[in-house]
Amino acid sequence: MYAGTAKLPEAVTRFLLTHYVQVCEQFYWSTAERDYEECGAFNSAGRNQVWATEWALSNPNSPLNLHKDGSEVSIHVVSVVFFQRATGTTDLAQVRYIRMTRTGDNAGEHATHWIANIQFTYAKPSTDVRTRQWNPLGFRVLAFRAEQEVPGESPPGPGTAVRTGDAQ
Repeated sequence: MYAGTAKLPEAVTRFLLTHYVQVCEQFYWSTAERDYEECGAFNSAGRNQVWATEWALSNPNSPLNLHKDGSEVSIHVVSVVFFQRATGTTDLAQVRYIRMTRTGDNAGEHATHWIANIQFTYAKPSTDVRTRQWNPLGFRVLAFRAEQEVPGESPPGPGTAVRTGDAQ
């Protein structure tokens, strides 16, 4: 069993960042609850508070409200780039991805390009069996900020172009 202390190869972190963005940014009614829980398994406690607020039904920009028309969002990660701080710490990454939004009436898909800055760390893996099944390596997202990279023809509504979640 992984104890959370060994240094993991960059390829593993690249995979986990890609998986995190796909699971947390996609939306399908049939998997929404599972995706919400799985994404939470990767979040730090502070990031989970932000995540819960973003998904609350009282938030008009909650995915549950935005996609109640049956629309779906799929994610295609284009690139993952790591940044090294002056201290030598490599805990920041930038993930570029395409969001494909399909309307609920199947009238078509709309692609938007996004870029996410993610601060991450590895911690001791959870002892909770359900959390550990999704995140056996203790990968934790501390901060997540996504912005639309190439705006569409019409600007998104207030609060939809930028998603933040800094928790440190």
